Amino acid sequence: MAAPGENLRINSDRLWDSIMEMAKIGPGVAGGNNRQTLTDADGEGRQLFKRWCEAAGLEMGLDEMGTMFARREGTEPDLPPVYVGSHLDTQPTGGKYDGVLGVLGGLEIVRSLNELGIKTKHPIVVTNWTNEEGARFAPAMMASGVFAGVLDQADVYEHVDKDGKKFGEELERIGWKGSEKVGERKIHAFFELHIEQGPILEDEGIDIGVVTHGQGLKWLQVTLTGKEAHTGSTPMPKRRNAGLGMARVIELVHEIAMDYQPDAVGAVGHMEVYPNSRNIIAGRTMFTIDIRSPEKEVLDAMDGRIREGIDTICEALDIQYQIDQVGHFDPVTFDPGCVKAVRDAAERLGYTHRNIVSGAGHDACWINRVAPTAMVMCPCVDGLSHNEAEEITKEWAAAGADVLFHAVVETAVIVG
Repeated sequence: MAAPGENLRINSDRLWDSIMEMAKIGPGVAGGNNRQTLTDADGEGRQLFKRWCEAAGLEMGLDEMGTMFARREGTEPDLPPVYVGSHLDTQPTGGKYDGVLGVLGGLEIVRSLNELGIKTKHPIVVTNWTNEEGARFAPAMMASGVFAGVLDQADVYEHVDKDGKKFGEELERIGWKGSEKVGERKIHAFFELHIEQGPILEDEGIDIGVVTHGQGLKWLQVTLTGKEAHTGSTPMPKRRNAGLGMARVIELVHEIAMDYQPDAVGAVGHMEVYPNSRNIIAGRTMFTIDIRSPEKEVLDAMDGRIREGIDTICEALDIQYQIDQVGHFDPVTFDPGCVKAVRDAAERLGYTHRNIVSGAGHDACWINRVAPTAMVMCPCVDGLSHNEAEEITKEWAAAGADVLFHAVVETAVIVG
């Protein structure tokens, strides 16, 4: 197939302006965003995206998980479309670019094609996947997981947030539950643009990350149960301290992750302590362990060692434990043909690039199970993400979107 000419570029000013306009919806308290999934702010962001898509002549589809599919017709409508996108939901203290760059970068491809009068054989579909973050409703990448058949739709409808509100009911409440059956769409290929969420590209002065693999992940929710008691009058040997147990598990997770360097990572993020009073020994703690590795054998080994270590810690402290796996996906190898399209695009456009392993989970990781998939990454300042201080430059956004543009258009096949 013919490659697009190197002068084919997106409108970087329009892309940046769109990102800044979306950032006005669900503002955070420190310059970022709090647009968690299925909140009113999420609904407002969806409405804005829908208006933009309709203005670009796209036909909007909506499935039963609330995922938005905005279609630009191809000259051969019966061919399976090339999909491009990411997510618009954010963390509670999220940045302006995580996910949003991929969705609006996809929209910018269509806008640019329209302006240039370019047609493609395959249709192009710009996608906003529901609940990629998993911040309000676990697990992450929920809608793409149902699409790929790895999560059960009826089950995820019953998942609740911290206030006991159900996913399915909140999806209906904000008016974004569609009638289209999930997972029935045929996908020729899927491309996702994302900020790196790590420091490698910026540290090395590289424009583009060509994502070849994604790390596998396990989330273990741990509940430790001891006995609440007075901090002043309870003798040290008599204590059944769930807080101390949590502290030792945190240290354990760090030590195990360090044993599998350079690629494995592990940490405890979410933590709750009960009753959380200054003069009461913690009787119960609940926390989530996040471990990741690009090698399944390493991920499984870390999981086994953590479970064994928790058992040993709890026996020594005379406390009980429960471990629930609340999130999981195996390491991912992205499609060689799609990866080559990304790499070739970077070279054609004169951008520096390197292969990279995604340390975070993305919708592309699930879609890779059902269709050829690849990812494009651009740098982010100090590798910081899931933080309101998350930042990228306009030039980085433009480079990533240009590469995405070329990879998508080449795969969709230019007519004429």
